[in-house]
Amino acid sequence: MPKQTTTATLLIVLATTLPGTLLAADNRISPDIESLDVTHNGQTVTIQRGHDRDATLPAMFQKTDRGCPPFCVQPIVALPGVGTIGELEVLDYLRRKSQGDDSILVVDSRTPDWVMRGTIPGAMNIPWNNISSDAAGTFETPDQADAFRQILADEFDGSYNAETDTWDFTDAKTLVLFCNGIWCGQSTENIKTLVDLGYPLHKLKWYRGGMQDWVSVGLTTVKP
Repeated sequence: MPKQTTTATLLIVLATTLPGTLLAADNRISPDIESLDVTHNGQTVTIQRGHDRDATLPAMFQKTDRGCPPFCVQPIVALPGVGTIGELEVLDYLRRKSQGDDSILVVDSRTPDWVMRGTIPGAMNIPWNNISSDAAGTFETPDQADAFRQILADEFDGSYNAETDTWDFTDAKTLVLFCNGIWCGQSTENIKTLVDLGYPLHKLKWYRGGMQDWVSVGLTTVKP
Protein backbone atom coordinates (compact mmCIF):
# COMPACT_ATOMS: atom_id res chain seq x y z
CA MET A 1 0.00 0.00 0.00
CA PRO A 2 1.49 3.41 -0.93
CA LYS A 3 2.41 5.56 2.02
CA GLN A 4 -0.08 8.38 2.63
CA THR A 5 1.18 11.92 2.24
CA THR A 6 0.98 13.70 5.57
CA THR A 7 -0.32 17.24 5.94
CA ALA A 8 3.13 18.44 6.97
CA THR A 9 4.72 16.85 3.88
CA LEU A 10 2.07 18.39 1.65
CA LEU A 11 2.72 21.83 3.11
CA ILE A 12 6.45 21.47 2.51
CA VAL A 13 5.82 20.51 -1.11
CA LEU A 14 3.44 23.42 -1.62
CA ALA A 15 5.81 25.86 0.03
CA THR A 16 8.55 24.74 -2.35
CA THR A 17 6.45 24.84 -5.50
CA LEU A 18 4.00 27.67 -4.78
CA PRO A 19 5.68 30.13 -2.40
CA GLY A 20 3.80 33.16 -3.70
CA THR A 21 0.43 31.47 -3.33
CA LEU A 22 1.08 30.32 0.21
CA LEU A 23 2.46 33.69 1.22
CA ALA A 24 -0.60 35.55 0.02
CA ALA A 25 -2.96 33.07 1.68
CA ASP A 26 -1.01 33.10 4.93
CA ASN A 27 -0.76 36.84 5.41
CA ARG A 28 -4.27 38.19 5.18
CA ILE A 29 -5.37 41.18 7.22
CA SER A 30 -8.16 39.07 8.71
CA PRO A 31 -9.84 35.81 7.70
CA ASP A 32 -12.29 37.89 5.64
CA ILE A 33 -9.97 40.62 4.34
CA GLU A 34 -7.00 40.00 2.07
CA SER A 35 -6.44 43.64 1.08
CA LEU A 36 -8.30 46.90 0.57
CA ASP A 37 -8.04 49.50 -2.20
CA VAL A 38 -8.47 53.08 -1.00
CA THR A 39 -7.99 56.51 -2.54
CA HIS A 40 -5.20 58.69 -1.19
CA ASN A 41 -4.51 62.09 -2.75
CA GLY A 42 -6.26 60.98 -5.94
CA GLN A 43 -4.25 57.77 -6.23
CA THR A 44 -5.40 54.21 -5.60
CA VAL A 45 -3.42 52.57 -2.81
CA THR A 46 -3.75 48.92 -1.80
CA ILE A 47 -3.64 48.35 1.95
CA GLN A 48 -2.27 44.93 2.82
CA ARG A 49 0.02 43.29 5.33
CA GLY A 50 3.75 43.10 4.72
CA HIS A 51 5.34 39.91 3.42
CA ASP A 52 8.72 40.23 5.15
CA ARG A 53 8.68 37.80 8.09
CA ASP A 54 11.85 39.43 9.44
CA ALA A 55 10.40 42.96 9.43
CA THR A 56 10.61 45.01 12.62
CA LEU A 57 8.98 48.20 13.86
CA PRO A 58 10.37 51.46 12.48
CA ALA A 59 12.90 53.01 14.83
CA MET A 60 10.54 55.85 15.77
CA PHE A 61 8.12 53.33 17.31
CA GLN A 62 10.66 51.11 19.09
CA LYS A 63 11.16 53.52 21.98
CA THR A 64 9.36 52.55 25.19
CA ASP A 65 10.49 55.28 27.62
CA ARG A 66 8.67 58.53 26.80
CA GLY A 67 8.26 61.45 29.16
CA CYS A 68 4.84 62.15 30.65
CA PRO A 69 3.73 64.82 30.10
CA PRO A 70 3.19 65.09 27.23
CA PHE A 71 3.50 61.43 26.26
CA CYS A 72 1.12 59.91 28.80
CA VAL A 73 -0.71 56.61 28.41
CA GLN A 74 -4.22 57.33 27.19
CA PRO A 75 -7.39 55.77 28.64
CA ILE A 76 -9.32 53.20 26.66
CA VAL A 77 -12.21 55.69 26.33
CA ALA A 78 -11.36 59.23 25.24
CA LEU A 79 -14.76 60.50 26.42
CA PRO A 80 -17.95 58.62 27.34
CA GLY A 81 -19.97 58.15 24.18
CA VAL A 82 -17.00 58.37 21.78
CA GLY A 83 -16.30 55.00 20.19
CA THR A 84 -12.81 53.52 20.55
CA ILE A 85 -11.98 51.42 17.48
CA GLY A 86 -9.25 49.17 16.11
CA GLU A 87 -7.65 48.43 12.77
CA LEU A 88 -10.54 46.47 11.24
CA GLU A 89 -13.00 49.24 12.04
CA VAL A 90 -10.64 51.84 10.56
CA LEU A 91 -10.42 49.73 7.41
CA ASP A 92 -14.22 49.57 7.23
CA TYR A 93 -14.50 53.36 7.44
CA LEU A 94 -11.81 53.69 4.75
CA ARG A 95 -13.67 51.20 2.56
CA ARG A 96 -16.94 53.09 2.90
CA LYS A 97 -15.22 56.41 2.21
CA SER A 98 -13.44 55.04 -0.88
CA GLN A 99 -16.77 53.71 -2.15
CA GLY A 100 -18.22 57.21 -2.14
CA ASP A 101 -19.47 57.80 1.40
CA ASP A 102 -18.70 61.51 1.84
CA SER A 103 -20.00 61.53 5.40
CA ILE A 104 -16.73 60.01 6.69
CA LEU A 105 -13.35 61.63 7.23
CA VAL A 106 -10.30 59.81 8.60
CA VAL A 107 -8.06 62.38 10.29
CA ASP A 108 -4.36 62.06 11.02
CA SER A 109 -4.01 64.51 13.91
CA ARG A 110 -0.21 64.54 13.97
CA THR A 111 2.05 67.40 12.94
CA PRO A 112 3.46 67.31 9.39
CA ASP A 113 6.96 66.20 10.50
CA TRP A 114 5.45 62.93 11.72
CA VAL A 115 3.17 62.52 8.72
CA MET A 116 6.19 62.78 6.41
CA ARG A 117 7.38 59.48 7.88
CA GLY A 118 4.21 57.71 6.83
CA THR A 119 0.46 57.77 7.38
CA ILE A 120 -2.60 55.60 6.85
CA PRO A 121 -3.71 55.56 3.20
CA GLY A 122 -6.95 57.49 2.80
CA ALA A 123 -6.37 59.71 5.85
CA MET A 124 -6.32 63.50 5.73
CA ASN A 125 -3.73 65.35 7.78
CA ILE A 126 -5.21 68.06 10.00
CA PRO A 127 -2.53 68.80 12.62
CA TRP A 128 -3.88 68.67 16.14
CA ASN A 129 -2.74 72.22 16.93
CA ASN A 130 -4.98 73.55 14.15
CA ILE A 131 -7.91 72.41 16.28
CA SER A 132 -6.58 72.54 19.84
CA SER A 133 -3.65 74.88 20.38
CA ASP A 134 -3.69 73.91 24.04
CA ALA A 135 -5.65 71.73 26.40
CA ALA A 136 -8.36 74.39 26.65
CA GLY A 137 -8.83 74.54 22.88
CA THR A 138 -7.98 78.24 22.72
CA PHE A 139 -5.87 80.11 20.16
CA GLU A 140 -3.36 82.92 20.51
CA THR A 141 -4.40 84.95 17.45
CA PRO A 142 -7.60 85.70 15.49
CA ASP A 143 -6.00 84.11 12.41
CA GLN A 144 -5.67 80.80 14.24
CA ALA A 145 -9.31 80.98 15.31
CA ASP A 146 -10.38 81.77 11.73
CA ALA A 147 -8.40 78.80 10.41
CA PHE A 148 -10.07 76.59 13.01
CA ARG A 149 -13.53 77.73 11.95
CA GLN A 150 -12.63 77.07 8.33
CA ILE A 151 -11.66 73.48 9.16
CA LEU A 152 -14.93 72.95 11.02
CA ALA A 153 -16.94 74.32 8.08
CA ASP A 154 -15.04 73.14 5.02
CA GLU A 155 -13.63 69.80 6.16
CA PHE A 156 -16.04 68.66 8.87
CA ASP A 157 -19.22 70.15 7.32
CA GLY A 158 -20.23 72.11 10.41
CA SER A 159 -22.42 75.21 10.17
CA TYR A 160 -21.40 78.36 12.05
CA ASN A 161 -23.81 81.02 13.31
CA ALA A 162 -21.82 84.23 13.71
CA GLU A 163 -24.62 86.03 15.56
CA THR A 164 -24.74 83.50 18.37
CA ASP A 165 -21.15 82.26 17.98
CA THR A 166 -22.40 78.67 17.97
CA TRP A 167 -22.03 75.63 15.73
CA ASP A 168 -24.57 73.25 14.27
CA PHE A 169 -23.10 69.80 13.55
CA THR A 170 -26.32 68.11 12.51
CA ASP A 171 -24.95 67.36 9.04
CA ALA A 172 -21.32 67.08 10.07
CA LYS A 173 -19.11 64.18 9.03
CA THR A 174 -18.22 61.17 11.12
CA LEU A 175 -14.59 61.71 12.11
CA VAL A 176 -12.11 58.89 12.71
CA LEU A 177 -9.18 60.49 14.54
CA PHE A 178 -5.78 59.01 15.31
CA CYS A 179 -2.23 60.05 16.15
CA ASN A 180 0.91 58.09 17.10
CA GLY A 181 -0.43 55.57 19.59
CA ILE A 182 -1.64 54.96 23.11
CA TRP A 183 1.00 57.38 24.45
CA CYS A 184 -0.10 60.23 22.17
CA GLY A 185 -2.74 62.68 23.40
CA GLN A 186 -3.12 64.82 20.29
CA SER A 187 -6.25 63.22 18.88
CA THR A 188 -7.86 62.98 22.30
CA GLU A 189 -7.35 66.72 22.82
CA ASN A 190 -9.06 67.33 19.47
CA ILE A 191 -11.96 65.10 20.48
CA LYS A 192 -12.41 67.03 23.75
CA THR A 193 -12.34 70.36 21.91
CA LEU A 194 -14.93 69.21 19.37
CA VAL A 195 -17.25 67.80 22.02
CA ASP A 196 -17.07 71.07 23.96
CA LEU A 197 -18.28 72.80 20.78
CA GLY A 198 -21.22 70.44 20.51
CA TYR A 199 -19.92 67.86 18.02
CA PRO A 200 -22.14 64.78 18.32
CA LEU A 201 -20.49 62.01 20.32
CA HIS A 202 -21.68 59.31 17.94
CA LYS A 203 -19.92 61.06 15.06
CA LEU A 204 -16.51 60.83 16.73
CA LYS A 205 -14.43 57.66 16.55
CA TRP A 206 -10.98 57.25 18.10
CA TYR A 207 -8.38 54.86 16.76
CA ARG A 208 -6.47 54.58 20.02
CA GLY A 209 -3.65 52.38 18.73
CA GLY A 210 -2.75 54.90 16.05
CA MET A 211 0.30 54.60 13.85
CA GLN A 212 2.26 52.45 16.27
CA ASP A 213 -0.37 49.70 16.21
CA TRP A 214 -0.94 50.14 12.47
CA VAL A 215 2.71 49.46 11.59
CA SER A 216 3.07 46.78 14.29
CA VAL A 217 0.70 44.52 12.35
CA GLY A 218 2.44 45.30 9.04
CA LEU A 219 -0.27 47.39 7.38
CA THR A 220 0.57 49.62 4.41
CA THR A 221 1.59 53.24 4.99
CA VAL A 222 2.13 56.07 2.52
CA LYS A 223 4.31 59.19 2.57
CA PRO A 224 3.28 62.58 1.16
